[in-house]
Amino acid sequence: MISEHIPRVIIIGGGAAGFFGAIACAENVKGKADINILESGSHFLTKVKISGGGRCNVTHEMEDKINFVGHYPRGKRELIGPLSRWSQEDTVWWFKENGVELKTESDGRVFPVSDTSQTVINCLTDTAEEKKIRLNNKCRVNRIVKSDDDSFRIWVNKQKDPIAVDYLLIATGGIRSASSRNLLESIGHEFSSPVPSLFTFEIDDNKLIELSGLSLSSACVSIKSLGIRSTGPLLITHWGLSGPVVLKISALGARKLEQVNYQFKIQVNWLGEGWSFQKIRKVIESERNKNGVRKILKKSPLKEIPNRLWGRIVLKAGTEEEQTWSELTKEIATNIVDLLITEEFLVSGKSLNKEEFVTCGGVLMRDVDLRTMESRLVRNLFFAGEVMDIDGLTGGFNFQSAWTTGRIAGEEIALRCLS
Repeated sequence: MISEHIPRVIIIGGGAAGFFGAIACAENVKGKADINILESGSHFLTKVKISGGGRCNVTHEMEDKINFVGHYPRGKRELIGPLSRWSQEDTVWWFKENGVELKTESDGRVFPVSDTSQTVINCLTDTAEEKKIRLNNKCRVNRIVKSDDDSFRIWVNKQKDPIAVDYLLIATGGIRSASSRNLLESIGHEFSSPVPSLFTFEIDDNKLIELSGLSLSSACVSIKSLGIRSTGPLLITHWGLSGPVVLKISALGARKLEQVNYQFKIQVNWLGEGWSFQKIRKVIESERNKNGVRKILKKSPLKEIPNRLWGRIVLKAGTEEEQTWSELTKEIATNIVDLLITEEFLVSGKSLNKEEFVTCGGVLMRDVDLRTMESRLVRNLFFAGEVMDIDGLTGGFNFQSAWTTGRIAGEEIALRCLS
């Protein structure tokens, strides 16, 4: 008796996209396929574990698809169709159906109610094991060869004999490593060169760095030479500037900033939107009239500006430590206003945010069928997640593209297995 062939599905990469693709396949194939996840590292879902400060920012609540895709510097147009098939609402529904209660915070980010990423990890690994998905760590795929019958042979670790595979999903994440790029080249796929996205700015300014730990709820940062500008929360660190507004600027300018070797000028409006020169000048004049005998350095007249930052700004503007408001000259008042809304800094390098590090670059989207996530060049080869030239801003957008593309690829592979 001839036994029925059980299709073998291999997912390369044990991250968010890989797990979601494997689970989507298993949910639809109902046991009629041998599904395996191969992870080169010692642990699965490592980025899930550290994301969002260890809480895992699962997705973002935005409902409008056009606004939602606007948060992808690369992949904006390409994701419109996929997101209409598996949206952030679908993601929230799936996790709730599988025992993870989620909450939406005031800025739209969605987290597990438990406030720990382990809840999400447990959900994905438990579901995978329940669906009989084989989880294999410390398994590095070194080479892929396409067979004449549209199947594959893959070589894992130092094994001499290849593994036969019917359907292959590559979800290795960003292609920073040479091994990731070599794998794509071995199957004839082109990719755009990888550069960092979502990084913070190094600034050599001791007086600024002395304020490490201070945050502002809304500041505006711009790179005039590149025409890039954004407003949002800003954090002063022991190496320079960070926070969502800086991470967004770095993502928007990822390729151009790499071209200038991360040496450029930025302009900071510490007050954010809605503050004109005249409006700030009126506040300063009012303070001079009301509190003429008080030292300028003592207290910020603007609730948006922390006292320590205010002290740094007024000293840089030319005031003396003992100078009172009644002694404030017109020239120094103008300097203070200028520094509040147009202070310039020279960025001397980048610091990678380990929790949110994302790669700009990957498999060219023209070579991917966005209806199925299948390669247009190699039949039965699929892609999901950051391995493609798609990357988003902070706020759950990168995970959402992983859930979406993984889901679509997994469902299509299941259809092939059953056909």
